[in-house]
Amino acid sequence: MTGYKRFLLPLAFASLAGTCASADSPSLIGSYKDWSAFQTTTNGTRVCYAMAKPKSMEPKKAARDPVYFLISDWPGRRAKAELEVVPGYQYKDGSTVTAEIGKDKTPFFTKNDGGAGSAWVDDAAAEQKLVGAMEHGAKLVVTGISQRGTTTHDTYSLGGLSEALEKVHAACGM
Repeated sequence: MTGYKRFLLPLAFASLAGTCASADSPSLIGSYKDWSAFQTTTNGTRVCYAMAKPKSMEPKKAARDPVYFLISDWPGRRAKAELEVVPGYQYKDGSTVTAEIGKDKTPFFTKNDGGAGSAWVDDAAAEQKLVGAMEHGAKLVVTGISQRGTTTHDTYSLGGLSEALEKVHAACGM
């Protein structure tokens, strides 16, 4: 496991555990180019997720905590391929995040909690459409605005995503 993945693993676990009362430590299912697949148990229910770190972040000098993109399966909630952006900062109140593949943009709603920001897709159909585009695309650009008014652009490679999602879905039986 590369250094950043070892560093991000506890952060991803903290993100997942923040929504759950009791969670086990996540275990690595496998690494696939720029994506890694993990599984854990939360409140007796398995949760599986693919995770990536951006290949580039703009502006380069912005002070941020670790940044990553998660795609999670929650069999207990019957939620497959739920997307989450973790920007490494708190979002500007009321702002919208966009995820862009080519000319297609998908809006995410934002929420700040406990000093950290996250963003999710509100529309299940749009979420599934974006996941499909990600599996066939080369890169994803996520744009957000911090509480300080800084606009960020994080570019993720989509290499290995299909393999990671295949393992995530299999591990969670979805």
